[in-house]
Amino acid sequence: MHLSVALFILAAISICKGRLENNCNVFPKDKYIEVGSDIDIVCQTSCVKGKIFWTLNNAPVDERLSNTINSSHTVLSLRKFTHHSATLQCHSAVNQQVLGGTNIRTYSKPSNISCILHNKDRDEGIPDLFTCNWEHQINPSLKVNYTVLRSTRSNSSKKKICTSHRTECTSHLVEISENNSITVRAETAHWTADSDPREFDPLHIWKIVPPKSLNVETFSDRVLVKWNRASSGAPGHCQVNYSKAANEQTTVVLSETLKANQHGEKTIDIAKFESCSNYSFSVRCALNKAPWSDWSHKKTVLTQLNKSHVKLRLWRKVAEPEKNGVRRVHAMWTEIPSTCKGTFTYAVKSTPYKEHTMGINCTLRGKLTCDVDVSRDAHRINFTVFHDESLFVEDSVYVPAIGESLPQVTDIQTSTLEGVILVSWKAPIQSVSCYMVDWTHDGNQYYWKKTKYTNATLSDLLDKKPYNITVTPLFENKTGHGTQALHICSRFGGPGNVTIHVQTNDKSALVSWNVTSQEACSGVVVNYTVFYGEPPLNDTLDGSKQDFSLKDLIPDTYYSVYVKATALTGTTESIVTSFKTNRFGPGLITAVSVVGSIIIVLVLSLGLCCTVQWQKFRAKPVPNPRLASAVTLWPTAGRQEGMFQAFSNPTESLCDRVYTEEAQRKASSPIDCYGNPASDQTDDYVDSATTPIIDEKHEDPVNPVETPRLSSPDDSTALLSAENSPYRSQASVESPASKCSKQFKRVPLKQTMYVTLDMLEQHGAR
Repeated sequence: MHLSVALFILAAISICKGRLENNCNVFPKDKYIEVGSDIDIVCQTSCVKGKIFWTLNNAPVDERLSNTINSSHTVLSLRKFTHHSATLQCHSAVNQQVLGGTNIRTYSKPSNISCILHNKDRDEGIPDLFTCNWEHQINPSLKVNYTVLRSTRSNSSKKKICTSHRTECTSHLVEISENNSITVRAETAHWTADSDPREFDPLHIWKIVPPKSLNVETFSDRVLVKWNRASSGAPGHCQVNYSKAANEQTTVVLSETLKANQHGEKTIDIAKFESCSNYSFSVRCALNKAPWSDWSHKKTVLTQLNKSHVKLRLWRKVAEPEKNGVRRVHAMWTEIPSTCKGTFTYAVKSTPYKEHTMGINCTLRGKLTCDVDVSRDAHRINFTVFHDESLFVEDSVYVPAIGESLPQVTDIQTSTLEGVILVSWKAPIQSVSCYMVDWTHDGNQYYWKKTKYTNATLSDLLDKKPYNITVTPLFENKTGHGTQALHICSRFGGPGNVTIHVQTNDKSALVSWNVTSQEACSGVVVNYTVFYGEPPLNDTLDGSKQDFSLKDLIPDTYYSVYVKATALTGTTESIVTSFKTNRFGPGLITAVSVVGSIIIVLVLSLGLCCTVQWQKFRAKPVPNPRLASAVTLWPTAGRQEGMFQAFSNPTESLCDRVYTEEAQRKASSPIDCYGNPASDQTDDYVDSATTPIIDEKHEDPVNPVETPRLSSPDDSTALLSAENSPYRSQASVESPASKCSKQFKRVPLKQTMYVTLDMLEQHGAR
């Protein structure tokens, strides 16, 4: 059939054009077809010779889909075409010339039609609204008009119910008494498509109104829900939905089946609920095979306390005994919800196993822990709860004696996974009823749970906190010893803060660092990475290293460096630190320091030597002329020759010998010029320097030694007062002794004459 259509199109084109032998083109143009249908495309090839080929969206089409009718026409047959939009082109096989092309677009018809009968504003009675919904895959920018058509078995003609531009349409109906067939028509400027007809039974699409007058009654062991069902007269079913008001995402749905003509008040008992908790309830109903009604308005109530729901989970922690054997037992239990009505009183009593021993009581109101002191013996901690002064529930736990032989678990293993601690252990040889696992992060707030297995999962932990975990086996009437696992982190954080220090040289720098953490559960550093220089360089070191030497640096240049610490749980970077290399190396500085030190030592040594020599020079004694044994006048110009001859002994220093007055007195008495002893004089002072000195060894007289005078008489008179000077008897006139000395031959003397300039010094100087 498709081929005959193509031939008809060719004949029409031939008549209209009249000169096909000169034209090349593709027909039909811009065709819209329903998705999944078939289509034939004709290519007119009068303008070329030889074979042609087709492309679909620039991809070659299988040659088997193309059929050549004559030398000037070729037909392409496409079956079940599903492309949303496609471009078909006809090409010459000789020169690849495009002979013509066309665009093929597809559309779909509406599908998945659903309709309901319902009442306006939830009014009871016969439904008066008819609403249909459907699906249609189209281009969103395409404008489509929809029409809902209705037909019945008695009247096959389609009657328009409503129109819409959306995929939903609602109309008012007076009565529907038999099955209806619904068709949805979609229309655009280019195409029209009708959906497949859908038949509905009125009772199967009747959505009744939700139940009203919902009532909820609570008891200690159950909850009773009541509601009124709409009087439809048809069989159906209802559902009750309830959930805790604090967690509405977790809901429980209970179903109740209703019989035909069963209407009025309906009830349902709910036994699974938590005591003293707020619950929300709602109900919905439906006819058999009909859609559910909407949920009724919610009803929220507070459940009552159920004695069987109370789980005290009594447990205790026993501290290390004191010197006298007394132990502090920390009893703890699960809180009865504070929303429960009434007053609750908790009583803890420690009962020893020894006879005639009084126990210790602890009565609390509103608290969840109690500390009691017990002796070294075995005890049982009894726990009692009173509700409004009446006994409500009780429990007990065993405390073993010190040194009591009881089994305990071994080989505790722990691991951490995403904030959860997994604990496992090895059971003792004895038969165990269950295990108690308790954990704490600060020694004050405890958490505990009971398990029958040799493993447990601890959740809801504080982030990056170390926990102490204890596992204790429980027996029928006793409690074993606990085994601890200490400092197990809920999760490890990144490494601590990295602080770096830099020591510089001219061509190198030593970078050292340390890691400090304010968290107890910091990750262990796996490696460090040092970043430095521009462009940045980096070196990675093992986690045990905490220093690194930067080499081949440029002297007197600024650099920056920082260190990144990497752990399995994260990374931490130090702040960027800038430093400047030294201008000179440590060798030059050391050499300059050594040379400078040597120069300083030499200068100090030379100065010290000069100072010592000067002090020695100044410290040499100089004879006092007043105490000298021989004094003479300063020779005149004619006598200076003899004086200098007397001082010309090269073997002796001017400072070699000093003769004091006392030493002179021990010598022989002075003699006159003729060898006679000099007589005592009272009026004139005898110049002893003019007398010959007797050598004590040979007793030979020697020439007298003259003492030089001052340079001029004026000097002597200016410095010395004639009245006070001990040398007042000396004068410029030659004394007889001096004259006498001229008669003797001058011979060199071993003694040396000393001259002092401190001639004014006297004992008791003024």
